[in-house]
Amino acid sequence: MRENQLKRKLKQGETVLGTFINCPYPAFMEICGYAGFDFAVIDMEHGALHTLVAEDLCRAADGVGIAPVVRVRKNDAPQIQRALDIGSAGVQVPQIETKEDAQAVVLGAKYSPLGDRGLSFNTRAGLYTAAGTQITDKLNEESLVVVHVEGRRGVENIADIVSVPHIDVIFLGPYDLSQSLGIPGQVRDPRVIELMQKCVTIIRNAGKAAGTFADNPEVAKQWIASGVQYVALGVDVAIFLRSCQALVEAVRN
Repeated sequence: MRENQLKRKLKQGETVLGTFINCPYPAFMEICGYAGFDFAVIDMEHGALHTLVAEDLCRAADGVGIAPVVRVRKNDAPQIQRALDIGSAGVQVPQIETKEDAQAVVLGAKYSPLGDRGLSFNTRAGLYTAAGTQITDKLNEESLVVVHVEGRRGVENIADIVSVPHIDVIFLGPYDLSQSLGIPGQVRDPRVIELMQKCVTIIRNAGKAAGTFADNPEVAKQWIASGVQYVALGVDVAIFLRSCQALVEAVRN
């Protein structure tokens, strides 16, 4: 069973770079690996992806040494279980607002005695039974658990959320946070940045990794300088659009 190098890097205090994947074509995942990303988030919340596609994206990721992390649609135990059963490196769960929300994520992501994750060895995560039946502790150890704190209520409860054991990354969602503050899309507004920086400090003081999304390298560097370790840099479809626009403009202008 492969060790989760993404989780190792985070525990060692390294900064990891990833991107969001909305495209179902495995070549996009392979390209992200060849580009040097540490991880890619298979987006089943906003992307039009289903489980079989996500599983193939995980296979493509494993082939090029990039860690596949699945973002589920909501904090739902069956969705969390399926995201991990397909052999991902971890799961990201959106819209976490309370300590109880965070505890529910852990229960869904971890096997007994840490949680209530349903047990089957006939999965890609279980190597289709080739790994034997003594693997639950190892899978508990290797799975990465990421929770999204994306709104005012989550920010207000951040100290309680970070106290929950077995959560590795608290991912701060700037866009949903801006919306909850009544300034949708204004992610560089000082009010958004101030709240996020306060959260980063609390997260790091609790011994966990802070994560966030960045639209461009400059913003990514600013958050890294502020202590963010887990940075999702762009979305595949938007990256492709910007590249195409640059090519067209370079010729026409």
